[in-house]
Amino acid sequence: MEMNILAIIVAAIVPLVIGAIWYNPKVLGTAWMKASGMTEEKMKSGNIAVIFGVTLILSVLLSFTVNGMVIHQVAASQIVYPDMEAETYKAFMAEFGNAHRNFRHGALHGAIGGLFFVLPVLGINALFERKGWKYILINVGYWVITLAAMGAIICGWK
Repeated sequence: MEMNILAIIVAAIVPLVIGAIWYNPKVLGTAWMKASGMTEEKMKSGNIAVIFGVTLILSVLLSFTVNGMVIHQVAASQIVYPDMEAETYKAFMAEFGNAHRNFRHGALHGAIGGLFFVLPVLGINALFERKGWKYILINVGYWVITLAAMGAIICGWK
């Protein structure tokens, strides 16, 4: 199963784009700042180039993970690897080669990943950090939408 590297790179840009919208003060930025305890002064501190650069690198790593999460054929190839010429794999791919390879299916699995992976992880951290539900819901909402968009791009872009 070959990876669509271009789709992975495009999907890696999605967290930055959606984040710029989601955390904009005119959308949920002001509510997030209040819920997280962030101040304008703290927002202006730090090296923005490093923050965005590391975010992009981490987003590429995330895209590779989303690829395996939304494309079922990746799991089939991992079962037989390195013998990609195995008859069972060939038979599977002949019958199901592009099954569930569309934007809607990728978005569904991305959103499921957000709800069943991101929510527990961020929720646990937030509870121990004594953050409220508003903080949790703002951040999880961002990740559900972001992972849905990433999944749609990666799964639908054949």
